[in-house]
Amino acid sequence: MSTRLQVLIDDKEFAAIRQVAAERHQTVSEWVREALRTVRSVYPTGDAGRKIQAVREAATHSYPTADIEQMLQQVESGYGGGEEP
Repeated sequence: MSTRLQVLIDDKEFAAIRQVAAERHQTVSEWVREALRTVRSVYPTGDAGRKIQAVREAATHSYPTADIEQMLQQVESGYGGGEEP
């Protein structure tokens, strides 16, 4: 199902939007939908409290770590199917 969205903008702004859409070989509607999707993707979704809780919980665990050069060497040695460092 689709829903119609009506947005009132002044003529000058509409002309600018129409020109940009034409340059991209799009209708104004296509351009607006794409612009809305792009902006929407910038904003986080979901419950911020749950995300913060997940980060706090993860921080209580002890994960293996090493010097970055040592980790890279271990990764590379795994690619060769060879010996461990």
